[in-house]
Amino acid sequence: MKILLAEDTRDLNRVETVALEHEGFDVDSVFDGEEALDKMSENGYDAIVLDIMMPKKDGLEVLREMRARNIVTPTLMLTAKTEIDDRVAGLDAGADDYLTKPFAMKEFLARVRAMTRRKTVYAARKLKFGDFSLDSENFELACENSMRLSVKEFELLQTLVLNSDHDVDTDYLLEHVWEGVDNADGETVWLYISYLRGKLKSIASNVLIEGERDGNYRLVTEG
Repeated sequence: MKILLAEDTRDLNRVETVALEHEGFDVDSVFDGEEALDKMSENGYDAIVLDIMMPKKDGLEVLREMRARNIVTPTLMLTAKTEIDDRVAGLDAGADDYLTKPFAMKEFLARVRAMTRRKTVYAARKLKFGDFSLDSENFELACENSMRLSVKEFELLQTLVLNSDHDVDTDYLLEHVWEGVDNADGETVWLYISYLRGKLKSIASNVLIEGERDGNYRLVTEG
């Protein structure tokens, strides 16, 4: 599973990154709010950890902006502040959980695990379409190159592969990929379609995703 960790204290960032990687997570680690938002523009994540006190953009600014972009990824806020108002501000901005520093690493990992529990059983271990393969064991997308996908990226591409003989509309994708996520909408689907288009290009695949925002989508092979 892919985690974005935004923590500006370098020693703590390193400790948290090592702990998450030891738990089996694939971690992108950044040190300020602007860099965190840049990463969110490039990748889908299964969970995001945001320190509130960061340079350039603080965690609350990042959280408000990502929610405004329809990025509905579960998010844990970290802060040294203990005032109730700060916690309320984070939750009102769209945080899923809140952890006050200093904290025990066991509790930190437990909170992240709780946000990333898988609810879906992936029956087919490996799927293929065109020149790419999609491996459900490690969420790997492979062609000439390979890369790890987030769970939602994987589920979206898996759904498109399993329905590759016909167009798939936005409502169907919301029901099957974002089931139970109340604030997911057509813009969320479009964002992840954009992620996958970039990933397919990065692995040098000849497969394209046809479709426009809030419309129907379909996998096709180029040429």
